[in-house]
Amino acid sequence: MPRFARRALLALAALSAPLAAGPAAAQQFPGRTITMIVPFAAGGPTDTVARLVAEAMGRELGQTVVVENAGGAGGTIGAQRVANARPDGYTLLLHHIGMATAPTLYRRLAYDPVNGFETVGLVTEVPMTLVARKDFPANTLQEAVAVIRREKDKLNYANAGIGAASHLCGLLLMKSVDTAMTTVPFRGTAPAMQELLSGRVDLLCDQTTNTTEQIKAGEVKVFTVTTPERLAALPDVPTSTEGGLPDFQVSVWHGLYAPKGTPAAVTQRLSQALQVALRDPRLVSRFAELGTTPVAQERATPEAHRQFWMADIAKWKPIIQAAGQYAD
Repeated sequence: MPRFARRALLALAALSAPLAAGPAAAQQFPGRTITMIVPFAAGGPTDTVARLVAEAMGRELGQTVVVENAGGAGGTIGAQRVANARPDGYTLLLHHIGMATAPTLYRRLAYDPVNGFETVGLVTEVPMTLVARKDFPANTLQEAVAVIRREKDKLNYANAGIGAASHLCGLLLMKSVDTAMTTVPFRGTAPAMQELLSGRVDLLCDQTTNTTEQIKAGEVKVFTVTTPERLAALPDVPTSTEGGLPDFQVSVWHGLYAPKGTPAAVTQRLSQALQVALRDPRLVSRFAELGTTPVAQERATPEAHRQFWMADIAKWKPIIQAAGQYAD
């Protein structure tokens, strides 16, 4: 065979090798431990969700799914790490509603917050609760709104940092009551809750996965859940509509992502494992204790996840722009 022909064949083989290896790699997936990045500190509400999902997915995949916390910068450090990871399905991101707000909240990012990821599926929508220190001078949502409007910036509203769910819920609360409070950001949900328990801040709006235990123990006052219907885990807590604030509704959804370019077969395998995990009785039971439920199976797909994500980006963009609070 002429030398030039042999070189051409070798070049063609080199080009076709990745195409052939892709389906084969997908068929063998997973062949080792998977790392699920949580872009927040350990012990927070998103971390709690991730560890339950990782354990259940690991059983279905036959491989260990390790949760690794990579917090900081409102979740963007962990998200960037996954966006830059090898697109082979072995590095995943479990993130919350911050994936919908980052494109507006951050005007300069070192990664593409929309096109840097493949969606795997939605996981859960966690309700929010508005809670206050035990001696806050109100017992109902209507009374709390009256205090907020009267005291205004004399009140300290705690959050877990710009871009956190508690920050977004606070923006929506202040928009709903047309009154600004003094916001006090902390490095994570745990220290924000600790300051509320100690009485050094006045109010906090956060996920039921972080507030239900304190509410049931009577360690904080609770005024409302930000959902259309009452929660089975907190049946005595009225909804925001019942309390006179129908626009104050928000849930913190969580989704699972892989780096852009992950083979479709791998993404589908991960999505299938996620759907099985969300029906796991142990996960369902633990979610219920935390005041949430897994999404329906048809929402735990890449297509449904991306559609919902894009709609939520459009929802939060004008709210963030109106507040004029950016993270950079």
